[in-house]
Amino acid sequence: VSNRAIIVNNYDWMKAYSFLDFIRDIGKHITVNYMMAKDSVKKRLGADSKSGMSFTEFTYQLVQGYDFQVLYRDQNCKLQMGGSDQWGNIVTGTELIRRIEKGEAFALTWPLITKSDGGKFGKTEEGNVWLDPGRTSPYKFYQFWLNVSDEDAEKYLKIFTMLDQKAIQALVDEHAAAPYLRVMQKKLAEEITTMVHSREEYEMAVEASSILFGKGTTESLAKIREDVFLSVFEGVPQFEISSSSLDTDVLELLAVTTGVFSSKGEARRMVAGGGVSINKEKLTGPEQRIGSQDLLNNKYLLVQKGKKNYYLIRVKES
Repeated sequence: VSNRAIIVNNYDWMKAYSFLDFIRDIGKHITVNYMMAKDSVKKRLGADSKSGMSFTEFTYQLVQGYDFQVLYRDQNCKLQMGGSDQWGNIVTGTELIRRIEKGEAFALTWPLITKSDGGKFGKTEEGNVWLDPGRTSPYKFYQFWLNVSDEDAEKYLKIFTMLDQKAIQALVDEHAAAPYLRVMQKKLAEEITTMVHSREEYEMAVEASSILFGKGTTESLAKIREDVFLSVFEGVPQFEISSSSLDTDVLELLAVTTGVFSSKGEARRMVAGGGVSINKEKLTGPEQRIGSQDLLNNKYLLVQKGKKNYYLIRVKES
């Protein structure tokens, strides 16, 4: 195919290049003044900069510029595209091509997609999301978009979804009338989760969210796939017990076998007050017994203490 993509590894042309050879062949063509004039360098070296800039970071534009030169020379590559933060590195490549290859190449950049706090999307950023479900589960992916700010929600609807301008404006207007309903975030999460994963994964994420925030039922909890279930309750306190510890009263289970409660007295008072649920079903009394028939996926018990405190009990074979 004439326009097929070609994947190359810059290690192939850098591995045999010594530092001395590189600064002799490439470094001599770019002055320090030229490198210092880049906005990315100025910001890091300015009076407001706290961390400064390492030699590695400073010279990286030479390395990326040389990559562009090699691609121009060997693959007739004349255009490099990237985020606006890459402008300085890319035009260093066009400069090397002009000086060494006597040719002409071009740079094309676009504004970075940022979050409301100014942070960018990227694999090195904290709290980022991955398309790979092995790195970010569909449930967490859905939750990320559901929890973006109002400002970001409107922007992301325009960038990431296929909704037309009229549909997006209708969502903006509806949201303005009742912000607490978060219609923009809900539609954004629906559109992107369905697009990246599937309608089924989106519906599973919605169901899982309702469970976590108190609207789920025992039946809906039992329908949730194990991987989604574990993703939802990742980070909650967990206890592991043997199956021989089951078929016991709830006070023994919650205050002795596990540490959900610090004492049987505390557990008894809260159970009597209707404040404890197992698998989204309120306990009827301190004498109630829990057995293997109560397990989710034959291995889990989900304990809810009050409205927001969850505990996961994992049961292993004796």
